[in-house]
Amino acid sequence: MTTVKQYPFYLKATIILIGMFYLVSILNLLSGILVPFAFAVLFSILLNPLYNRLLSFKIPKPLAVLLTLLAGIGFTALVVYLLSTQFVQFGQSFPILKVKFGQMIDSLEQYISLQFGISTQRQVVFIKDALNSSEAAIGTLIGTVFGTLSIMLIIPIYIFMLLLYKTLILNFLYEVFSEKHSKRVGEVLAQTKTAIQSYIVGLLIEMIIVSSLNSIALIILDVKYAILLGVIGGIINILPYIGGFVAILLPVLIATITKDGYSTQVEIIVAYLLIQFVDSNIIFPRFVSVKVQINALISLLVVFLGNAMWGVAGMFLMLPIVAVLKIIFDRVEELQPWGKLLGDEVPVYHMGQVWGKRKNRTPKKTVPLKEVLE
Repeated sequence: MTTVKQYPFYLKATIILIGMFYLVSILNLLSGILVPFAFAVLFSILLNPLYNRLLSFKIPKPLAVLLTLLAGIGFTALVVYLLSTQFVQFGQSFPILKVKFGQMIDSLEQYISLQFGISTQRQVVFIKDALNSSEAAIGTLIGTVFGTLSIMLIIPIYIFMLLLYKTLILNFLYEVFSEKHSKRVGEVLAQTKTAIQSYIVGLLIEMIIVSSLNSIALIILDVKYAILLGVIGGIINILPYIGGFVAILLPVLIATITKDGYSTQVEIIVAYLLIQFVDSNIIFPRFVSVKVQINALISLLVVFLGNAMWGVAGMFLMLPIVAVLKIIFDRVEELQPWGKLLGDEVPVYHMGQVWGKRKNRTPKKTVPLKEVLE
């Protein structure tokens, strides 16, 4: 009989950390391939019900895939068109906004010079140095924009191929595991599909509700470009936990440029904080959080890790990826503790407390040793 060699904990932990380091490095290195493919998988799963409905009408598979893809592209084009009309209105007023922004900067420079004794020339030198140091960041931003455009072009191709070869991919996933695990594989695939569809649909519903609330609040406060700013805020709000606070900055800036005083800015901040409170306690738990079932601590960590690995795209992708991992962990006995760690169910006691209570529990009746031996 062969015995399995047990390695010390520090050696196993070191090997795991090294493996995770190389895994993250490889994922970061292949981001140009993996990010659009991950988005394509998400959207393919989202469009899958429409694809199945078309197949039920006896439409040939390639045509059904093409019609499904065109429907997704048409919906996206409609959203882009509605946003572009608002951007056109914003662009027409840009020269006026530029003049007012320049006047605001001049007033700020004079205030700093009077209050802190820093001359205007020194302020200009400081701003120039800051701009020079930010050239690399601007270059990175431009590269990110072009990278995003290239991703938008490749994603429809991936979606077409994934839907066309869906049966082939599913057969592979079943055959790669033994037959006795086929039921478990089916459960994982079914729950993964449901979780991803619910997550994306929940995000869309949340985005629509938050965009509407933002726009209504800005219209009531008489802020220019209220609908555009509200929709942008709703889109940015998709980024978990940090998007809502970033969304406040743009309407505050526009109000500062277009209005006198600071009362409107304070009202915008209060209104957006109230909307964030409603979103965090009602909208997000109702439409998104219940579907994903990842606790807030892990969600925040994976959002930052996703940003470090894949940028803004990683912040969006990591939550559904971790949700899929949780589904798998919950069905593998050795990985179930990790599934519990990712989940949002918090036990009343930790195991040490339970074991300690069992260990120190006083029995109701003391049994003599002689009776036990007999």
